[in-house]
Amino acid sequence: MAMEERRSIRKFRPDMPPKEALEQIIEAGLYAANGMGKQAVITVAVTKKEIRDKFAAANCRIGGWKEGFDPFYGAPAILVVLADKTWANRVYDGSLVMGNMMLAAHSLGLGSIWIHRAKEEFEMDEFKKFLSDLGVDGEWEGIGHCAVGYMDGEMPKAAKRREGRVFWAE
Repeated sequence: MAMEERRSIRKFRPDMPPKEALEQIIEAGLYAANGMGKQAVITVAVTKKEIRDKFAAANCRIGGWKEGFDPFYGAPAILVVLADKTWANRVYDGSLVMGNMMLAAHSLGLGSIWIHRAKEEFEMDEFKKFLSDLGVDGEWEGIGHCAVGYMDGEMPKAAKRREGRVFWAE
């Protein structure tokens, strides 16, 4: 089953997946469960290398890595998930979008990984302006980046699942 097979990929090939595949991944995110049917989550698809690299550089600074480190592991497409700051369930709803998109990427033969620090990025004026320039109005909180691309290497093995994490109240 896809949920047992999908892994976080930390090495991507530079070639861009087809736009149709990225659209399918985004569509899967649009169908994620969401509180009260509010649909208060948006996705920004970043496929232009220059913009993708600006996100990578900012994410690197926020994460405290040395300049030049790529926190997106070479993934050419970054699907940024943001949620309406005024919505109480924004983190939960955005997380479900991220999960759906990562499973969809896997089902299409693509690798993905959830990268944090979108919250901090979209607190910065340059990224607020970025949204405004795209025509996105309102106040948005970054939930995560779904870095997507073709895996470079072998599929990582699953870690053994820890015991004692399920409790039944029958």
